[in-house]
Amino acid sequence: MKIAFIGLGNMGGGMAANLVKAGHDVHAFDLSADALTRATDNGCTAFTEAKAAVAGVDAVVAMLPNGKIVDSVFGADVIGHAPAGSLLLDCSTIDVDTARAVTAAAEAAGYDMVDAPVSGGIAAANGGTLTFMVGGSDAAFARAEAILSAMGKAVIHAGASGAGQAAKICNNMLLGASMIATAETFKLAEKLGLDLQTFYDISSKASGQNWSMTSYCPVPGVGPQSPADNGYTGGFAAALMLKDLKLAMEAAASAGADVPMGQRAAELYDAFAAAGSGGLDFSAIIRTLD
Repeated sequence: MKIAFIGLGNMGGGMAANLVKAGHDVHAFDLSADALTRATDNGCTAFTEAKAAVAGVDAVVAMLPNGKIVDSVFGADVIGHAPAGSLLLDCSTIDVDTARAVTAAAEAAGYDMVDAPVSGGIAAANGGTLTFMVGGSDAAFARAEAILSAMGKAVIHAGASGAGQAAKICNNMLLGASMIATAETFKLAEKLGLDLQTFYDISSKASGQNWSMTSYCPVPGVGPQSPADNGYTGGFAAALMLKDLKLAMEAAASAGADVPMGQRAAELYDAFAAAGSGGLDFSAIIRTLD
């Protein structure tokens, strides 16, 4: 299959490479010359214009920073330029309203489209083990599933257009809040005189067990390898966690949902990023705790 891939950053570069590994002909576009060079090294064909990249393809995958850019790229460079009837997949994390509006515009022009944000981070993007949360019609999901499966370990149909973004926002609000609680817990355990590896061995098998502890522990040297073991570099940047939490707060306000823990997590990550730590992994928030 001939697939255009737009957006070759930390996540998109690895995702595009995995499509090549799966046997697809990938047309890659990014504003960064370095990103295009890496894509070429990974077997993609580089393009310096998005409109040229989408010409003659069967599908277009995008991985972009925010909803404004998604709206602009699909509106100006994809819809009406990719072949009629081709499949459009947006894997960016954006607000639900923009996802629905872009899909509506695509469908009106004769395209199938899904919103398919991801969970898993850079390592999963490179390793092809992402989880995709997909919003769209049954027909669009059926077309998208094989493409997404080449980049991930799980592809789940969350519901109609925008449902993928809703699932991602809810998931990452829970992740952000649970990481803070996990960090607090380890700090308290330390102050109470517990050996942290021993505490991990206990809590990871008890009712306090959670993903932030057992798969992504914020304490260096405890649990499986995580960004904490590499000076909190790599992984999922705190600035990106803050972006997702802000999307969650906007969605909560729109839906009239009460989310006090999510709100507090957003406030703490906002302060963390404002202090100059937005480029560190989000688990580095443990450094703010006494």
